[in-house]
Amino acid sequence: MTEPDLPIIDRTRLGAEAVTVPEFSVAPMMELTDRHFRFLMRLISRKTRLYTEMLTANAVIHGDRERLLGYDPVEHPLALQLGGNDPALLAEAAGIGEQFGYDEINLNVGCPSDRVKSGRFGAALMAEPELVGRCVQSMQQAVAVPVTVKCRIGIDRDESIETLNAFVNTVSDYGCQHFAVHARKAWLDGLSPKENRTIPPLRYDTVYQLKAARPDLTIVINGGIDSWSDIDTHLAQTDGVMIGREAYYNPVFMSRVDSYLDGSPWVEPDLFSIARQYGEYMQRQREEGINLSGMSRHLIALFQQVPGARAWRRHLSSGHRDTNSAITLVEDALAFLSPQTNTG
Repeated sequence: MTEPDLPIIDRTRLGAEAVTVPEFSVAPMMELTDRHFRFLMRLISRKTRLYTEMLTANAVIHGDRERLLGYDPVEHPLALQLGGNDPALLAEAAGIGEQFGYDEINLNVGCPSDRVKSGRFGAALMAEPELVGRCVQSMQQAVAVPVTVKCRIGIDRDESIETLNAFVNTVSDYGCQHFAVHARKAWLDGLSPKENRTIPPLRYDTVYQLKAARPDLTIVINGGIDSWSDIDTHLAQTDGVMIGREAYYNPVFMSRVDSYLDGSPWVEPDLFSIARQYGEYMQRQREEGINLSGMSRHLIALFQQVPGARAWRRHLSSGHRDTNSAITLVEDALAFLSPQTNTG
């Protein structure tokens, strides 16, 4: 595997103020971080904290709980992200999540979609820090596991550090000690959710300033993180990194997390073995009635820029129509790859 931007990171550079064990996590992403992708990610990294897609409190309370909340035990440590703005409903949903065994309940205060804006939750809640605080307090009173918040650095025309600090100070006064902060503001009027992931500029310094102002809080930085040299810089200023689309579209990127946390040499992952293990998982799920295409799509990005990778992706995208066997699907796709590309 050729990854020139992945140095062996010297953690002594992080300084005395850094946390002893930095936090690594994969961001909650709608239509991406479902239970099947999380299982695949766990084959790549044992210690990365994983998050569900955002689930509304009403869906958790009234929906098919096993379908929405079910997961494989290997996914721990695992956090449930909730969306909503009603303290009582969020508390009820958080309690259900705790009963299902989730290790953390996270409140979404960062999603910029029209649906959450019209429902007055997600990033729109950054304009209502007192309400966010009451939601957090109600959830904390309902569960024993940590309740955390994921937010942006600001919304619309207000992106000042003073406004962000005021939001965090208010919510922390209600008991929240852990914030994952996407280092972009959200434009709720004029940009689509996709555009909100790329057009507002990244302002990592704002998150660094927040951490400097509130060293007592756990501040995890998120947004556009796609190199390990940048992670070194972020961990010198914050308590952890939350990786978003790089983790999904280049999942091998996360293979360095465990060795980083252990302080051990990085060993290139055996991607053929990972693919086959995931194929066995898919077969078990297929026998429970799960559609192959909804699971095989997560494997597509496993091999990058190697001979046969395009054919690998093409077969996974279409081959599920010709077989009910996940193991056959994976083996046939692997046949397009040279054995020399075993590690990516």
